Amino acid sequence: MPAKRGLPERVQLKNLDALFGIDQEQTGQVMDVPISELFPFKDHPFKVIDDEKMEQMVESVRENGILVPIMVRNRAEGGYEVISGHRRKHAAEIVGLKTTPVIVRELTDEEAVITMVDANLQREEILPSEKAFAYKMKLEAIDRVKGRPKKEGQVVPNFQGMKSTEVVAEGTGESYKQIQRYIRLTELIPELMDMVDRKKIKFNPAVELSYLSEEEQSILMDVMKEEHVVPSLSQAHQIKKLSQDKSCTKEAIHAILSVAVIKERNVVIRHEVLMQYFSADVSDAEVESLIVRLLEEYRRKRGGL
Repeated sequence: MPAKRGLPERVQLKNLDALFGIDQEQTGQVMDVPISELFPFKDHPFKVIDDEKMEQMVESVRENGILVPIMVRNRAEGGYEVISGHRRKHAAEIVGLKTTPVIVRELTDEEAVITMVDANLQREEILPSEKAFAYKMKLEAIDRVKGRPKKEGQVVPNFQGMKSTEVVAEGTGESYKQIQRYIRLTELIPELMDMVDRKKIKFNPAVELSYLSEEEQSILMDVMKEEHVVPSLSQAHQIKKLSQDKSCTKEAIHAILSVAVIKERNVVIRHEVLMQYFSADVSDAEVESLIVRLLEEYRRKRGGL
């Protein structure tokens, strides 16, 4: 049937709720329940931190109570599993509330993961580690649903040939390749992941370093502490190559990161200056070798500084 004159036809894309058969009109049952009956979502990837924003939330709860009900689902063991509202629950506990309003929804494990991730991704400030583990949980939930055989009466999402990472990316503002890069971060050891969260290591070098084994990452951490440097993207590429070549030793990592001190200071020796000390037939490798030896001698005279 043709569209009405003056009104353009709309092509509506299904969101994840529609894909997974989650009824957007379903509001669930709202009730007051004891806070002691609320349990955190298993492997919840979003951190509840007592920072300035939490202080503001605590003051709001103290003055107004919980204005937005906490979303939960029933637990087989009794009580309720929090889907969205871990920060509100924490604020209520600090204030000393005994009960809180909740909205109870009937969700499968996969629907619960997707709803939990999507609800928390709406926050203004999200750490890279939170995104990484949240995207991974959502990807795994989608893969489980995609792999299920269709049963009579079961709502089966229509992925229309989309990759799982493309489904995860919908509505996030990220490309599916960026989703893949975030998920790679989950392979980092905790010390390196913490440095990414604290912006001590940039995102792209961190992705490259995630391909190292746990042992290699631990060696890298030791070298970084000794040299007081962090890898640049170029150095991260080189260290990843060492790992692929099965030659990622402490000495090899030292050789790569020790160059960082000069490079990060942007020290450049002009050609005409070098040529005052070297003849034209001396190779670049010989020049570099001599400079390194002289610097080593200088460091020894300075007491290893």
